Amino acid sequence: MKLGVVGLPNVGKSTLFNAITKAGAQSANYPFCTIDPNVGIVAVPDERLDLLAKMYSPEKYTPTTIEFVDIAGLVRGAYKGEGLGNKFLSHIREVDAIVHVVRCFVDENVIHVDGSVNALRDMETINLELIFADIETIERRIDRAMKNSKGGDKKSLADAELFKKAKAHLENGLPIRSMQVSIDEKKELDAQFLLTSKPIIYVCNIAEDDIGNPPNDMVKAVYGAAAKEGAEAICICAKVEEELSEVSNEEKAAFLSELGIESSGLDQLVKACYRLLGLISYLTAGPKEVRAWTIEKGTKAPQAAGKIHSDFERGFIRAEIVPFDTLIECGSMTVCKEKGLVRSEGKEYIVQDGDVVLFRFNV
Repeated sequence: MKLGVVGLPNVGKSTLFNAITKAGAQSANYPFCTIDPNVGIVAVPDERLDLLAKMYSPEKYTPTTIEFVDIAGLVRGAYKGEGLGNKFLSHIREVDAIVHVVRCFVDENVIHVDGSVNALRDMETINLELIFADIETIERRIDRAMKNSKGGDKKSLADAELFKKAKAHLENGLPIRSMQVSIDEKKELDAQFLLTSKPIIYVCNIAEDDIGNPPNDMVKAVYGAAAKEGAEAICICAKVEEELSEVSNEEKAAFLSELGIESSGLDQLVKACYRLLGLISYLTAGPKEVRAWTIEKGTKAPQAAGKIHSDFERGFIRAEIVPFDTLIECGSMTVCKEKGLVRSEGKEYIVQDGDVVLFRFNV
């Protein structure tokens, strides 16, 4: 999973990126501090793996990972190449989802490119730039489809009509992801790599003083706007996350407790990403390795096995399944088997989040 962290200059993008990846990206109080995208690979926190590691004492411990890309700050006119717009937009096309950081705090010591802080305006600035860029892309697609349809090609005619509908939707200020389309139409639009078709999470970057308090007006506005377009929204204090990234796990737990926060920003962000993209994790465990594997919800057992190796999918026989909670409650796989709690599932079984799985296959 590859996530692009975007936002206006000086909203806390690189600070948040540093905190969640510990990659040491440059962060400073001036626009376009980030020019080339910084990339960080982050292990997905999963307490279930920690407990399995205690149970098996494995040789290897392998969590699933997320790749974060810190993309240059965007300004008005980016779709025409203003600022670092062209670079910015090309980097967004390569990610699976967008993490849009929105400044929801006022600090006279941190400059704002527009001279004042306004969360909704800032959101609209970026969203409109993405929409304008998509309009240019879709206009080219319409021209091409119309040329190809002159010979009576029905597929090109259908594509031209779909792209015209998409253009009208964009011209109404709406992202492609909110457009009502059939499964086949969605596949066709996805193939165009449109920026506004990508799932998005809005991260409200709040002040430390706002932690644990009711959401301020800017946060409420962001949540309201996100709900209207079916997007995720969470609150994080990038400054606090940066401090958390520099302490041990024990100190982190105490720090979170003192602040009255249940989970870190990374935990919140990962959970939001999984919800947004419809992802779950199943687990494999043994003395050699405990590992988490990320799949889409609704994935059947053979395809889940193929995540490990194509041979597993091709020669799939069955999957031996025990839910994680059941395994922990019993204390070992042996006890689960003695109690008849390990299920044997076939090709139609849909793997569930937290399933501990052993695949049987023959090639």
